Amino acid sequence: MATSNDKLQKMELRQNYQNLWHTDLMHTVTQDPPYCCFSCICGPCVSYLLRKRALYNDMSRYVCCAGYMPCSGKCGESKCPEICLATEVFCCFANSVASTRFLLQDEFNIQTTACDNCIIGFMFCLSQLACIFSLVACIVGSDELQEASQILNLLADLVYCTVCACMQTQHKVEMDKRDGKFGPQPMAVPPHQQMSRIDQPYPATVGYPPQQQAYGYPPQGYPPPQGQGYPPPQGQGYPAGGYPPPAYNQGHYPPPTH
Repeated sequence: MATSNDKLQKMELRQNYQNLWHTDLMHTVTQDPPYCCFSCICGPCVSYLLRKRALYNDMSRYVCCAGYMPCSGKCGESKCPEICLATEVFCCFANSVASTRFLLQDEFNIQTTACDNCIIGFMFCLSQLACIFSLVACIVGSDELQEASQILNLLADLVYCTVCACMQTQHKVEMDKRDGKFGPQPMAVPPHQQMSRIDQPYPATVGYPPQQQAYGYPPQGYPPPQGQGYPPPQGQGYPAGGYPPPAYNQGHYPPPTH
C-alpha cells in the first residue's frame, strides 16, 4: 500500500511540470504531415522507432513499458531487448505509446495541456462507450442496436487511430527538438539513472528550463536556467558554463565551488 501511494504521489508531480510540448495534439498534423500519416498507417512500427530513439538508440536502457507497469524488468529485456520491444509495441500498442509519452514527460518536465487531456480523455471515453454499447446489443439481440454498436465501434477505432498518430507525431517532434533539429545545441545523453525517473527521487527542476511562451522554443536550443545559485564546479570535467548532471541517487545537487 505504501508503495502504491508513493508511486501515486510521484505521478502527481507531472502536474507541477513547467515545460510544454513543442506542439500540441491539435497542430501535429500541420507540424509534420508525412510522419503523422506514417503513424496512422503503421502505428506499432512508429512506436518501436520512437521508443528506441527516446532511449538514445541504446537498447541496454530498455525496460518493458519504460518501467511504468508491474511487468517491467521481468520479461527478460536484458537478454533480447529488441524482441521484447517488438512484442510490446504489437501486443500492447496503447501501453507502448503511453510509456514513451511518460518517459519523455519525466525526462524533460513536460506537462500535458488541458486541451491534450480533453482529446485523450475523449478517445478513452468513446472506446469504453463503444464496448458497453456492443455488450448491450449482444444481450438484447436487437438488429438495430447491433448495427448502431458497429457504427460506434468504427467511430471509436477511427478516433483512437487518429489520436495515437497525433501523439506519436508529438513525441517525434519533441525528440527532433531534443536532438537539435530546431537549434544548434542538441541535448546531451543523460546517464542511465536519469531515464524513467518515476521510481527515483529527483529535484523538481530537472529537464528543460521553464518555457517563456505557450508553444515553440527559442531557436538557440535549451540554455541552462540562470540565476539559480548553482555556479558550475571547476576542475570536474564539466563544460564551461554548463551544469553538472543532477545527483539523482542523493536527491540534491552537489555543493557549488567558490
